[in-house]
Amino acid sequence: MTIRVVVADDQELVRSGFALILDVQPDIEVVAEVGDGAQAVDAVRRLAPDVALLDIRMPHLDGIEACRAISATSACRTVMLTTFDSDEYVYEALHAGASGFLLKDVRRDDLVHAVRVVAAGDALLAPSVARRLVAEYTSRPAAPVPSGRLDALTARERETLLLLGRGLSNAEIAAELTVSEHTVKTHVGHVLAKLGLRDRIQAVICAYETGLISAGAPSS
Repeated sequence: MTIRVVVADDQELVRSGFALILDVQPDIEVVAEVGDGAQAVDAVRRLAPDVALLDIRMPHLDGIEACRAISATSACRTVMLTTFDSDEYVYEALHAGASGFLLKDVRRDDLVHAVRVVAAGDALLAPSVARRLVAEYTSRPAAPVPSGRLDALTARERETLLLLGRGLSNAEIAAELTVSEHTVKTHVGHVLAKLGLRDRIQAVICAYETGLISAGAPSS
């Protein structure tokens, strides 16, 4: 099955470069290249792609608002393109429904891998992005902990959610818990289903918003 992609970035060279890398893949087709968020929302509406790559900072409609509109009106999954050294909107983008984040200096293979992962229904949270997210959360005033939200989880599922919140991959979680990756996938699936979460990025948000992880919290 071919993965259909929309690439949105106001810098033509960046946009064209990403599109060229993706379009030569046998299982990926770039169906549109656009220069702002409004055009991205329109392209998704017209072309029904599987994945939209969205620059966070674009004219007319920024990537976060475009992501929010796309997530609310389509099944298309979104990956944000960012520098992170200057962007201050990681938290907002996650809440808008982003399924992944890529730095603009991403390696060719990592770009292709990210599109495939997100198209398959998973989410991509690179360690550098996880660190930025941790810094963002721990710099905010503590929010009220939703009472009992995690009560549906078993002890092992809570451990899994905590490790997801730290940005660990399935392989790293398996090593931490001394179980197989298959078992980790099962735990992750149970966590998402019980808490009504779409993907592991939303699980990261949940880990912080429920107070499971906080500034200075133990790592395990």
